[in-house]
Amino acid sequence: MTALTLRGIAKSYGAVDVIKGVDLDIAPKEFVVFVGPSGCGKSTLLRMIAGLEEITGGDLFIGGKRVNDTDAAHRGIAMVFQSYALYPHMTVRENMGFALRFAGLPKDKIDARVNAAAKTLGLEKLMDRRPKDLSGGQRQRVAIGRAIVRQPQVFLFDEPLSNLDAELRVHMRIEIARLHKELATTIIYVTHDQVEAMTLADKIVVLRDGRIEQVGSPLTLYDDPDNLFVAGFIGSPKMNFLKARIQDGRLVLPEFAGQSLPLPPLATQPANGAEVTLGLRPELFRRGGADALDLVIEIVEQLGGETFAYARQGSGGQVLTLAVEEGRGLRPGQSLAARFDAARALLFDASGQRLR
Repeated sequence: MTALTLRGIAKSYGAVDVIKGVDLDIAPKEFVVFVGPSGCGKSTLLRMIAGLEEITGGDLFIGGKRVNDTDAAHRGIAMVFQSYALYPHMTVRENMGFALRFAGLPKDKIDARVNAAAKTLGLEKLMDRRPKDLSGGQRQRVAIGRAIVRQPQVFLFDEPLSNLDAELRVHMRIEIARLHKELATTIIYVTHDQVEAMTLADKIVVLRDGRIEQVGSPLTLYDDPDNLFVAGFIGSPKMNFLKARIQDGRLVLPEFAGQSLPLPPLATQPANGAEVTLGLRPELFRRGGADALDLVIEIVEQLGGETFAYARQGSGGQVLTLAVEEGRGLRPGQSLAARFDAARALLFDASGQRLR
């Protein structure tokens, strides 16, 4: 049985369609991440699952039960928001147990659940503090603990780390991954940060304009994107895209003085003269190869363990991002033959769909 099933889920505000017929299956204990640009509908979809937004069309099933008309409190879910939303006058213990007290659970059961959650999250020494005495990461753990004590079927996270600084985000990513493993429950997580998606998810759902573009494991989306949008969204730094044309079984690059490259392996050869887009991941240049692009370096980013070079073809050409091996000697203004293996490149047709 699936933990959640979405069939034709739609959401409209008057004449404006926000979610446009989403179909999705989420398995029990799966960690699913919704990603996409701002305004793509990922938080709206999460709130519809939570029962905080009315479903305009389609059916939502949780644990095999249709819940379109079920109140949020009775769907067996718990949600962690971007804002911690802790009660400032309550201690950590009181914040974590508030929903259980409101539900009328006996005090001994409340204490048992709160103490178990505090141990899981490493909050035992903070239980008598108030939110103003906690760091951002500690407040977020309290918010997560408040969800854990409800013992839901499904956890929903709506960009929970966006208010934290970079170091705390990394730490909390690790904590959430550990929590998922320990609790062995279903998690649906919304983020605009594809690094969070890649590091946390069992399955990523890429959304654009209220529709699903592609669903798959992080490495599947990275290695085998269905279209230009997914290819450009998944991966950091993002993929380089070059205009190209098919000519006599080779790729011709108009912006590189008509330089030609061999075609990557394809099941069906594109028509002669077809306009295509060549996709080159920055790390493709780190591996080297028989093919090369002649570039001039504009900016070098030295990150210690790795180097990224931003290089341009000619004075007004397109800037490419290169991940470079042994790049500590690179300088702006330096000419560079950026070597790569064209067989590892990706091709997309004029509509943006992947050619395979």
